[in-house]
Amino acid sequence: MSDISLTTPALLFPAISLLLLAYTNRFLTLAGLIRKLHAEYQNEPDQMIIGQIQNLRKRVVLIRNMQALGISSLFLCVFCMFLIFAGENLAGKVVFGVSLLLLMASLALSIREIQISVNALNIQLSDLEAHGSGYAEKEEL
Repeated sequence: MSDISLTTPALLFPAISLLLLAYTNRFLTLAGLIRKLHAEYQNEPDQMIIGQIQNLRKRVVLIRNMQALGISSLFLCVFCMFLIFAGENLAGKVVFGVSLLLLMASLALSIREIQISVNALNIQLSDLEAHGSGYAEKEEL
């Protein structure tokens, strides 16, 4: 095994910070959409809105887990740096490895959340096309 220095785990700080920012933006966007759909449902109950909210609930849970894994990864990066600083290189390597695994799990959940999002958009588009909105005809021109 090769040695790692304090700078190795520090390299992940900007990447993880940007990921957490992106996850937070996704969460805030979904929260706003859920509030909007809830208000629409209060005014005019519609089963389609219930389906959309159920889909959004799954996405919110995924985003929460993405954030938890990302934060855990960042925490372990800092802990790894502490271990290396304290001269515990082997323990630092192990902790850094776990940090990388948590980051990969967070990214995998992100891919799943994107798939769910794209499926929801495709359902919306097919609903528009089924009601003869003319959108598909305009796109072909």
